[in-house]
Amino acid sequence: MRMNVVGLILGGGAGSRLQPLTAERAKPAVPIAGKYRLVDIPISNCINSGIRNIFLLTQYNSVSLHQHIGNTYRFDQFSGGHVRILAAEQTPDSAGWFQGTADAVRRSMRYLNDVQPDLVVILSGDQLYRLDLEELIDEHLKHGAELTVSTKPVPRAEAQALGIMKTDEDGRIIEFAEKPGDTELLDQLKGPRDDDTYLASMGIYVFNCNVLKELLCKREETDFGKHIIPGAIKKYKVYSYIFEGYWEDIGTIRSFWAANLALTEALPQFSFYDMSKVIYTRMRYLPPSKINQCNVSRCLLSDGCIISGERVDHCVVGLRALVGEGSVVEDSILMGADFYEHGEVDDPSGIQVGIGRNCRVKNAIIDKNARIGDNVVISPEGKPEDEQTDLYWIREGIMVIPKNTVIPAGTVL
Repeated sequence: MRMNVVGLILGGGAGSRLQPLTAERAKPAVPIAGKYRLVDIPISNCINSGIRNIFLLTQYNSVSLHQHIGNTYRFDQFSGGHVRILAAEQTPDSAGWFQGTADAVRRSMRYLNDVQPDLVVILSGDQLYRLDLEELIDEHLKHGAELTVSTKPVPRAEAQALGIMKTDEDGRIIEFAEKPGDTELLDQLKGPRDDDTYLASMGIYVFNCNVLKELLCKREETDFGKHIIPGAIKKYKVYSYIFEGYWEDIGTIRSFWAANLALTEALPQFSFYDMSKVIYTRMRYLPPSKINQCNVSRCLLSDGCIISGERVDHCVVGLRALVGEGSVVEDSILMGADFYEHGEVDDPSGIQVGIGRNCRVKNAIIDKNARIGDNVVISPEGKPEDEQTDLYWIREGIMVIPKNTVIPAGTVL
């Protein structure tokens, strides 16, 4: 009998560690690699693994995320399938916001019941990875598991701040600790391999649907990692699936910046060029990018850009990005723009969307629709690691220009 499998993607909370990128959008809607959104990663993993009934749980700043889903994922009526958004809502039984990952799933179970799944695959909306979920499900069934947790071997330094699993010889999870720190408890959770690694939870789970219902209905806890998984280990067959590929949790500005720029390497650990497992996103029908003059190296250059600068090096350049004559951009992410301006500039500042002439940008993230005047310098050098002003934020040593910001000509940040 073919299993009925549902994908359930957690849209995340307020995304405070990714501010100001999440000031006007949900965390899964944050652009990545120039033309994609973070949510495209788990949805594409589901589609590539034959999972076509997908639910997306959202709560904060969800308008742009809803627009992206509606414009991108349309399944035909013959093969079936959907990406269905389940937003936090008031009901006679619940009047508040989602209180955590487990609470969000608990309050959405009535919609999952409509499709009567055998298995529920729970995924995060803010991670970068390519995972064969069919293989994960096969391992789940082979072990006769009731819950399988996807885990990744990590070194001790990283293990201290993650959810760490200890397994027996068959791969069954027998102990779990959330963020154990550099303690004796971490020593007790040593991984099954000879090297000094530990099994960290990736926040990706396969549940037998009846077990998921039991765990959520009989318990009031609000979080999978802190509450549900530790409780399940004591009562159910919980196994580990060890994933050896690339996986990055895009949880902070520094990790977001680093993961994007890593994509520009000649042979990146994660590649969007694997056509056997495509990462899907919205088709925009933009014109080709145009380079009038510029030394461009180690860059991802998205559709519809017009580049006229002096040098753009080690950058991710988003849709419709404009770089003016004589400008130098290094080690930065340009998210581009949502529109082109034709004729007169539609802003009181008179500054065109994009980066003006003779600018210097380094170690920065320029969010969408920013207007950067001529002769502007943008760099975190010589400033505190964390700072916030009307024109910029500095998070973990990266300068971020928020969406729609206007920076007058000649400004030195």
